Amino acid sequence: MNDRVQTFPGAAGTGGVASQPSAVLRNTYWLLALSLVPTVLGAWVGVSTGILNTMGAGLSMIVFLGGAFGLMYAIEKTKNSATGVYVLLAFTFFMGLMLSRMVGQVLGFRNGGSLVMTAFGGTALIFLVMATLATTIKRDLSSMGKFLTVGAVILFFAFIVNFFLQSSALMLTLLVLCLGVFSAFMLYDIKRVIDGGETNYISATLAIYLDMYNVFQSLLALLGIFGGERD
Repeated sequence: MNDRVQTFPGAAGTGGVASQPSAVLRNTYWLLALSLVPTVLGAWVGVSTGILNTMGAGLSMIVFLGGAFGLMYAIEKTKNSATGVYVLLAFTFFMGLMLSRMVGQVLGFRNGGSLVMTAFGGTALIFLVMATLATTIKRDLSSMGKFLTVGAVILFFAFIVNFFLQSSALMLTLLVLCLGVFSAFMLYDIKRVIDGGETNYISATLAIYLDMYNVFQSLLALLGIFGGERD
């Protein structure tokens, strides 16, 4: 048997490839759960130190884009070894750190804590629904990939454009679209693992993590806009 065929609980010193879709999915869920720990830690460090507040908005964007794409490239290069797990966890810490500015702003509301927990609960609920749908839908969803990718790219550039325009109406529209696109992406990515289209659990974890991250971020922003209570 290929020595790269392992399960996540024993992943140290192994690659990220499993032999069966069920094993890939199980390993993905394990690693996805683990990835939430450095994300929360990164957000806590960011909120506690206010490190992002020392950067201007432009510099923060450059750091985010450079760090995120650099670490994703490193994950892709190391995904077939145990190193890939550690790089992925470093990536999730970085993403939590980058999320800390928004989390800090929401926590500034009188009901900020409950808004953060509501966003977390909403993200978990969407994940549960999409995971359930992925296991019950029998049809092939691979054709969704190209349309969702195009939608995500358009959203990415639209957010950059709105960074300069600072349009509240456009921001609300983009947040709602982002919530819809990445919820659908979550269904697509989980279904792809179930159908055997993704055999590397590190790559699968990265994809689903990004889906959840964008869903959580969109929910948190919308809750802060519509539900934030000032003192």
